[in-house]
Amino acid sequence: MSTPESLTLTVDDQTTVSALWLQPPQPRATYVFAHGAGAGMHHSFMAALSQALFDASVATLRYQFPYMERGSKRPDSPAVAHAAVRAAVAEARQRLPDTPLFAGGKSFGGRMTSQAQAAEAMPGVRGLVFVGFPLHPAGKPAIDRAAHLAQVAVPMLFLQGTRDELADLALLRGVVQGLGDPATLHLEDDADHAFHVRARSGRNDAQVVLALAAAMAAWCLAQAPGARGG
Repeated sequence: MSTPESLTLTVDDQTTVSALWLQPPQPRATYVFAHGAGAGMHHSFMAALSQALFDASVATLRYQFPYMERGSKRPDSPAVAHAAVRAAVAEARQRLPDTPLFAGGKSFGGRMTSQAQAAEAMPGVRGLVFVGFPLHPAGKPAIDRAAHLAQVAVPMLFLQGTRDELADLALLRGVVQGLGDPATLHLEDDADHAFHVRARSGRNDAQVVLALAAAMAAWCLAQAPGARGG
């Protein structure tokens, strides 16, 4: 397991947050990886996927939203969350300015990233990657949370489990199809919102993480053919 570098990001004059930078020897892409609503950047899934991306030559910047940094369970307002996303993206871009840059995150983190991008495109971001887009609350199928995606002008990759209780698959397919060519849907069979699979699926969670990393790396490189990082 590679050891990430600990960083401090400045969100605004009163707010700083912790971050973890993991850079492979020859990075071919960079992914700014926001956490979900209920667990921060140290969560085992975040760490495992970041390591798998490292092994696939993708650098990652994980970071805390301000509420998580404070130990609060109540997520930040969108304005505060968007500011944190922008601070993290700016840091990653500064660290590897010549490497293709992508942003997104797990569940809530991915949605805050896409909202920020829809409101005002972040410099250098070539695409967004959602690791379980939370299309709706559990048991309440709807597509309202996807309305802003039409304002995102960069390619988007949706990584979803077929048992995701926060993304009815039929509704999600409709959303992705409605977005047209810029949107791609990658499904992990039997995975739930946490990308956990049942034993009877014939796979384990570690194999799912490797599959997610492979799909992300391939997609990112396809958005920037011939690009080289250093």
